[in-house]
Amino acid sequence: MPARLLSGKEPADALLASLRPKIQELSPQLVILQVGEEAVSTVYIQRKLSACQKVGMRCEHKQLPFSISFQELLEAIERLNANMDVHGIIVQLPLPPHLQHTLPLIHRALHPQKDIDGFTAYNLGKMFLGTEFEHLPPATPAGIITLFEYYKIPIAGKHAVIVGRSNIVGKPLGMMLLNRDATVTMCHSKTSLVSRYSCLADILIVAVGKPKFITKDMVKPGAVVIDVGMNRREGGLVGDVDFDAVKEVASAITPVPGGVGPMTVASLIRNCVRAKERQLPTTHSPCAG
Repeated sequence: MPARLLSGKEPADALLASLRPKIQELSPQLVILQVGEEAVSTVYIQRKLSACQKVGMRCEHKQLPFSISFQELLEAIERLNANMDVHGIIVQLPLPPHLQHTLPLIHRALHPQKDIDGFTAYNLGKMFLGTEFEHLPPATPAGIITLFEYYKIPIAGKHAVIVGRSNIVGKPLGMMLLNRDATVTMCHSKTSLVSRYSCLADILIVAVGKPKFITKDMVKPGAVVIDVGMNRREGGLVGDVDFDAVKEVASAITPVPGGVGPMTVASLIRNCVRAKERQLPTTHSPCAG
């Protein structure tokens, strides 16, 4: 029997609908900084702006010159840090080549309370303490967890194999799954014979940026397969999983596009609402972070 399709549209819409009353009450504001005019980044930004408009959340897109210096970018971030009417900040990736090596310093410059991408060391480190400290988690891992919750896919006791160890998806997602009592195996570019591990996965999550990297013979029958890949080809977007073949053996699978992508955007908006809540003086103990 073909796999159940785990569309991201329905759970994303449900999450956004649940956030709308809080957005009306709190009026959070998101600012997206984009350096240059990279076409793919602009498409992603438009999706974020569209989602904000859909739920009535204030959002501003600030476009900075491609040639901006590291110091000038830091100054732009610091102005947003100091602006009490800005509650969430995104520095859109990728950055131009002359700034890419400075990315850790750029993340460090963001105020952790406004870091709705969840990329600062502070917000990543809190995740190690447990689910109750996942206040501003990276959006794609958080979106995947919400997808599981929406479709009532159990995590506890399952063997989750993640292919890809990025700081944006693989590593934080591994921690979030551990927090929910999964047994986690992490594969990466130096892993010998990925199929040795992927074939054991109850939950297989793939984020490597290689079109159709995961083939049918690499998937355990009945596995849940989450495809994070977004690879542009002449025929359109394809994932890191050979969807047409793998759907014949998996019990459930996300499509590309329309799977993880909508969940990422909805999770960013949820993070911005949480950020505003946590910036209110009476919402949490100052020791809670």
